Amino acid sequence: MKNMKKKKIIILGIDPGTRITGYGIIETDFHALIPLDYGCIRPPPKLPLNERYCLIHEGIEHLLDTFPIDVVAIESQFFSRNPQSAMKLGMAKGVAILAATKRKIPVHEYAPTKAKLAVTGSGRASKEQVQRMVQTLLQLASLPTPEDAADALSLAICHANTQKVAYEPIIH
Repeated sequence: MKNMKKKKIIILGIDPGTRITGYGIIETDFHALIPLDYGCIRPPPKLPLNERYCLIHEGIEHLLDTFPIDVVAIESQFFSRNPQSAMKLGMAKGVAILAATKRKIPVHEYAPTKAKLAVTGSGRASKEQVQRMVQTLLQLASLPTPEDAADALSLAICHANTQKVAYEPIIH
């Protein structure tokens, strides 16, 4: 039997927002999940939107320059009652996607309910439930805060779980 190396990938989860863009980076061999970094990009709220988008883009680029990211998992757009809010959120998402796409890094979108389901078993889990389960799954000493960072980590975990089947070795 040949010596098989386990394939490891590094996933960047992004929870886009104009005020807070959460990020979470994990490494996985599709059996274990190892947290590498998480946090938030917080453009000053008094800045004009175009400048906040620029800071979000630069923040994502910095993460992509710092870590050898293989894939990005980003929250898909939800429908808002306020069209202006939905457009602003879509723009924040767009600048994050642009940063990855410029580097030819694949981007996968996941609905918030799918990410919650992946970590808690319920698509209707509360923010606190997501934080607690992310803490447990990644064996973190404390709750990942703020909630946006925990959401981003849940997106990365969701992608790892979704792709696990594609990387399972076929044994004959």
